[in-house]
Amino acid sequence: MPIVIPDKSDSASMDMTLELLLATGRSLPEAMMMLVPEAWEKHTYMDEDKKAFYQYNSCIMEPWDGPASIPFTDGKYIGALLDRNGLRPSRYTVTKDGYVVMSSETGVLEIDPENIQMHGRLEPGKMFLVNMDEGRIVEDDEIKKQISLDKPYKKWLKQNLLHLKDIPYTGNKTKIESEGFETRMRIFGYTQEDLKTIITPMSLNGKEAIGSMGVDTPLAVLSDRTQLLYNYFKQLFAQVTNPPLDGIREEIVTDISLSIGEEFNLFETHAEHSKKLCIQNPIISNEDLDKIKNLNRKDFKAASISTLYEINNGLNGLEDALEDMISEVDNALAKGVNIIVLSDRGVSPSLAPIPMLLATSHVHHAFKRFKKRSQFGIIIESAEPREPHHFSLLFGYGASAVNPYLVNEIITYQCNNNFILESAEKSINNFNKAIAKGIIKVMNKIGISTLHSYRGGQIYEALGLSKKLIDRFFYNTPTRIEGINLYEIEKEISKRHSKAYLHESKLGLPLEIGGDYRWRRDGEAHVVNPSTIASLQQAVRQNKPESYEAFSKMINDQNEKLMTLRGLFEFSGYDPVPIDQVEPWTKIVKRFKTGAMSLGSISQEAHENLAIAMNKIGGKSNSGEGGEDPKRFKPDKDGNFKNSAIKQVASGRFGVSSHYLSSAEEIQIKMAQGAKPGEGGQLPGPKVNPYIASVRNSTPYVGLISPPPHHDIYSIEDLSQLIYDLKNANRKARINVKLVSEVGVGTIAAGVAKAKADVILISGYDGGTGASPLTSLKHAGLPWELGIAEAQQTLVMNDLRSRVVLECDGQMKTGKDVAIACLLGAEEFGFSTAPLIASGCIMMRACHLNTCPVGIATQDPTLRKNFKGKPEHVINFMHFIAEELRQIMADLGFRTVDEMVGQSQKLNMKKAINHFKAKGIDLSKILHKPKVPKQIPERNTKSQDHNLENVLDIEILEKAKLSLKDKKKQQLNFHIKNTDRTIGAIISNEISKAHGADGLPEDTLKLNFTGTAGQSFGAFAANGLSMKIEGTVNDYFGKGLSGAKLIAKVPEKSNFVPHENVIVGNVALYGATSGQAYINGIAGERFCVRNSGAKAVVEGVGDHGCEYMTGGIALILGDIGRNFAAGMSGGIAYIYNDNALFDERKFNVEMVELENLENSDVVTIKELIENHIKYTKSPKAIGILKNWSKSVTNFIKVMPTDYKRALEMMAENKLEKSF
Repeated sequence: MPIVIPDKSDSASMDMTLELLLATGRSLPEAMMMLVPEAWEKHTYMDEDKKAFYQYNSCIMEPWDGPASIPFTDGKYIGALLDRNGLRPSRYTVTKDGYVVMSSETGVLEIDPENIQMHGRLEPGKMFLVNMDEGRIVEDDEIKKQISLDKPYKKWLKQNLLHLKDIPYTGNKTKIESEGFETRMRIFGYTQEDLKTIITPMSLNGKEAIGSMGVDTPLAVLSDRTQLLYNYFKQLFAQVTNPPLDGIREEIVTDISLSIGEEFNLFETHAEHSKKLCIQNPIISNEDLDKIKNLNRKDFKAASISTLYEINNGLNGLEDALEDMISEVDNALAKGVNIIVLSDRGVSPSLAPIPMLLATSHVHHAFKRFKKRSQFGIIIESAEPREPHHFSLLFGYGASAVNPYLVNEIITYQCNNNFILESAEKSINNFNKAIAKGIIKVMNKIGISTLHSYRGGQIYEALGLSKKLIDRFFYNTPTRIEGINLYEIEKEISKRHSKAYLHESKLGLPLEIGGDYRWRRDGEAHVVNPSTIASLQQAVRQNKPESYEAFSKMINDQNEKLMTLRGLFEFSGYDPVPIDQVEPWTKIVKRFKTGAMSLGSISQEAHENLAIAMNKIGGKSNSGEGGEDPKRFKPDKDGNFKNSAIKQVASGRFGVSSHYLSSAEEIQIKMAQGAKPGEGGQLPGPKVNPYIASVRNSTPYVGLISPPPHHDIYSIEDLSQLIYDLKNANRKARINVKLVSEVGVGTIAAGVAKAKADVILISGYDGGTGASPLTSLKHAGLPWELGIAEAQQTLVMNDLRSRVVLECDGQMKTGKDVAIACLLGAEEFGFSTAPLIASGCIMMRACHLNTCPVGIATQDPTLRKNFKGKPEHVINFMHFIAEELRQIMADLGFRTVDEMVGQSQKLNMKKAINHFKAKGIDLSKILHKPKVPKQIPERNTKSQDHNLENVLDIEILEKAKLSLKDKKKQQLNFHIKNTDRTIGAIISNEISKAHGADGLPEDTLKLNFTGTAGQSFGAFAANGLSMKIEGTVNDYFGKGLSGAKLIAKVPEKSNFVPHENVIVGNVALYGATSGQAYINGIAGERFCVRNSGAKAVVEGVGDHGCEYMTGGIALILGDIGRNFAAGMSGGIAYIYNDNALFDERKFNVEMVELENLENSDVVTIKELIENHIKYTKSPKAIGILKNWSKSVTNFIKVMPTDYKRALEMMAENKLEKSF
């Protein structure tokens, strides 16, 4: 039987692997170091022996990724290890009478403060170990030093590890292609758009091009145009159950280097394991590939295998070539080859290329079945790949390096002909760098840090490929709608091949235009095109139902011509009722919403126009993630209500305060966005004018990127906590969780329902966006038809459907779209692109450029004057949609939308589909209706019970009536446990409702606590509150702080040294907008992440401190962790440098400068320290102030360069003083 049994949980697999490693004779700590290494690859000051241990073992096995806090024991040792990212909380307490208590939270046992010796935390990649035989705690450095020196790892690496960059280049030995340059581009499917939109920007800038709006082109399996095999795969991404990672700001924990070579016996620890070829960037140049192909050393031998087939033999030729390829690889292995180069060089009129993804995965899986896969590495030499998605797929299905030789030729040609004004070498390096960044982004979407771990993981879903094809070539890849086989793949290859030679005979014809990312007359079909735009705008401006009918017919006809999955459906089971018996449009539109489009991505005029329109008809508009001007929370002088009923809480937390949340009818947690799931929001700098910056609490004209994860959601339990936090912050608001369609979203939706969300939104992959890397728009996420059906089925089968409202959005434009979504399970519906078109959008797809000519997606004051949209236009659109839906309901026999929800038996797949690719599609899984007892509801019938009646805040609320009503000062005392969560949020909600953003006067209500505070202590705490805790605090202290004063100090009876102990958990002051915090001890990882206005004093912080900070002040009177100030674009941090632990290499200086203090800084620091002493009696602060003249010279100022520039401009009156 296998050592690691398939289809078990991740934890079970890891446990089995650990047991195997222990069976080899390795100690438990050594085995854990192998499994879950630190992020050693880019660690600039790690001990060289320890780094050598990690590098040696990376030649043996890939690292396991988190987020995970892993406890372990074998009787002798008991310990725990945190993964490299440090996303999981792990706190421990050591008592004076010899006990150690470790848990994901502090305070799980109540311990007398006098008995506490220390409070600590696990740090990223670090190990906490107790040697039971010796009865002591073994420090991380001690145990790892001992293990690292046990074998001569540095010597073995020096003797055996071969670095590609160190191999001498002896000149080109690859044959020059006989076929012409343009012919080869056509054979491999290149278009003008590939050259201009994909390749050239990467060659120039070293990063992917940015685009905007959503995808409205056909799925690959429905397209009339030939498609590369890559386009039939969709990237999977993390949402809720684990977080996506941040390869931009937390690059130090990512790595794309790979080692290639034969693998040896795991049971032995010897030098041979390090006999590997090490490649730092696996996107390799032609020269580097030549080096590899001509390796003929004792330990490294390469062989090239052709991936071409006889085109005249059609499918048989392809089948034969695939089998011959396996035989050739097997023969090469028998001759001692351990590097296989799969090459598609040599195309000709008689030879066509097998899709490189097909060839790679075929070899990878065949030799896994033969149990020979560990004997060799695969390198790709291909003309085909040209964007990050292509490369990521090749690595995901087994490749170890890729040489995109035709792209290199294209770039060289562009440079030689002055299309690119740089050297070919630099431009190719830029392209390779951009692809590497793109691969990191794709890995990070699913929560993987290293390419070593990602390689061969095939973390994709196939869309439009048959199960038969998948089982043969891409084993274990999900595919749900069936689709094409090898026959159709060969037909697509053949079409491209014959077309290439046809064009060659007609010299002068350009490459095909493409048209995937922008509508072109002769390009790929788009649902939204000049005709449909004109038709819709005429309908809404003139309020003409017949014009809307023409628009609807155009959209529905296009869908039926095979653009979307819903275009393959037809209604069935007609049982008409009179239309006057169907509920009125005025009731139906209350289920309609506009999508999350932020103020900033669209103009103030466009944003407010949507809000006014939706408020007038009783629907809901969505603020998006950019905050909202508080002036809009009440009707204006003309009676227009511009408040967005839905307030979004995204990972950037822009503008999220108690007042903001209190203004909502619904609060939406954006876990993912259809256009770019697994990535954060993005607002280009030119659109961040002073007004937008003031709403977002950021720096004017500095681009904003939200973190890919919510830093308070790393698991379903964390999501439950945030739902609880937000429900406390506004008890009347529904809590909505936004997910994106992907395989498994049903299981996630079930977890979200159990986490007590009130609404679950399933977004399609084709939703719009104001700015996104181009390839993200197209290749991640699935159609909503799959997602909403899976969510409905899973919720019904688990009797959870009654608890939640299901919502759906993603390129909905007609009543028919709404009807299909409803029949599949949705009961509320979102629209984004269509309301913008109704408001005047002409789909220029220039949202990210700030040049929108109709004043919608721009902050340019001149262009904004061009906005001609009116609330009536949006209202008319919603009215038309509702009336079309009413007619469908009448035809099908439904009198209310409630009756219609989930009745998928009223849909059938069309019978006569003649499209050569689409005829293999099977949508039965979408249409499946679970068989459950009649009493189990198929729609929402009740509200969630959030259990807020007996929380401590309700008691506080009752006792604090005088403060709330009459602003009288009060002081209340409580003892709390770690089960008392989100203290302060309910009382703050009441303060915000009664007194607005200004809240109460300072210290109106003082709340004093002893014990251990649960998660989210002081979350969204409003002005006028002062909250002091004597004890310890868990994660998310001061989340969304909104003006209150928070104090965390050690108990009076304790006698440990506060500044050497961890008092506050991870992610303190996340998204704080204002207020003060004083912490008498150390805080954990990601302190002040996205702080945009609070002032904080703390005595030490973990890794990633002040990440994404845009405002406020952080004064740190102790040590900092790695990667401090990553992405910090505003605010100021001061670090007290008083010992040898201070190391400038801990700073991420990409966006900040380290400076000496100015006089104003000295005044600020002294005032904060005096306050800190006043509130906490901190010995560390007292010592600093006692010797102030010397101490003040030890401070370092961390100043964001863009913030400094903005302050200078403001001083010169060149910038409005509004931020």
